[in-house]
Amino acid sequence: MIKAPRGTRDLLPPDTALWNFAESAVRDVMRAYNFQEIRTPIFESTELFARGVGEDTDIVSKEMFTWEDRGRAESDKGQSLTLRPENTAGTVRAYIEHKLWDRGLNKLFYIGPQFRRERPQKGRYRQFYQIGAEVIGPASAGSESPARDAEVLEMLATLLDRLRISGWTLELNSVGCAHDRAAFNQALRKALEPVVGSMCADCQRRAITNPLRVFDCKVPADQPIIETLPRISQFLDEPCRTHFEAVKEILIKVGVPFTLNDRLVRGLDYYTRTAFEFTHGALGAQNAILGGGRYDGLSEALGGPAAPGIGFAIGEDRLVMSLQESASAESVLKRPDVYVAALGAGMNSEAARLARELRRHDIVADLGDETFRLKKSFEAATKAGAKYILIVGENEVKADTFALKNLATGEQISVPRADLPQKVLPQKVQE
Repeated sequence: MIKAPRGTRDLLPPDTALWNFAESAVRDVMRAYNFQEIRTPIFESTELFARGVGEDTDIVSKEMFTWEDRGRAESDKGQSLTLRPENTAGTVRAYIEHKLWDRGLNKLFYIGPQFRRERPQKGRYRQFYQIGAEVIGPASAGSESPARDAEVLEMLATLLDRLRISGWTLELNSVGCAHDRAAFNQALRKALEPVVGSMCADCQRRAITNPLRVFDCKVPADQPIIETLPRISQFLDEPCRTHFEAVKEILIKVGVPFTLNDRLVRGLDYYTRTAFEFTHGALGAQNAILGGGRYDGLSEALGGPAAPGIGFAIGEDRLVMSLQESASAESVLKRPDVYVAALGAGMNSEAARLARELRRHDIVADLGDETFRLKKSFEAATKAGAKYILIVGENEVKADTFALKNLATGEQISVPRADLPQKVLPQKVQE
């Protein structure tokens, strides 16, 4: 038997109802904050991620699914392509390619699959799903303002509250500008020299290639050493410090609680200034639901104009795991309002006609088959979770009046065809 590849899985009903519930809430919140949806290709040029995410990050150096294209077109031959491991770089690439600043499009969101060759574990898969958003544009449009950072964070707090995910924590830090990080990296290298030999292999590699990534280490034995290392907060210049203070001030004003975490650096090289994570206890040790930050130089790194930006990505797999603490898949699954039971030869067409009429009123109707006996139709309606069963037999069709039975109460009434939508779902029909 052929099974799904390691690190992937099928999303099945009723769980998909919970995913749709989360995505519907995201779309509603995004609409309220004037974000527009963008859909970028699932694969991009490998160079995009090498330049945008950073060659020395674990994502680019160890986790990407990359291949050499063997297309027939001469321009395709030899091109290195990669399944997208994240969506910010692709969104910024689209922003540059289509000159979205000319259209006034500076608030964009996306929902879709990403791919990383990680070790599968709870809530982490090789094909995983992200919900993300980016605010990007020229500084003259206000995209560099700390107000944008605070707006994004307040929006995320609103989203989690709307999904009834309680007990979340917002962790906040500033990773400064490129000048700050250069001084910080120099201090880190100096501090790591005498101790890095006793740290894990990844930390020994990171200490050479990108010392900031040492703070990503989760190896318990390395934590006491990491606690003694310098922090980026000690190296912020005055503009970065002022920017961060303004973000915190707005969050306090709008009532979004946060904690400072000066070890928070995020895993991508393009971050500047504000970096953040929302965490939730239901996820265990790897407890981040979502994270993001500001990336003021990413557009220039990808060959575009200066376009300060801030964005985030929600791990939808982990978001749904958190959501399960407050809502079950069954509680949001839309069951049929009515099961239309065709009884007797020639009744399939009549039942199909009636089901079509009901569905035009936005009623969820499931359809039986004329070969089913009455008992089997009732069993099928109950198994489907329908609220009503509607009997469509020869006598009912002649009278144009149908037996409608409430499967929960057992109450059965005869209803003329024209009155059926009102009887099955009165509230929806009135609307």
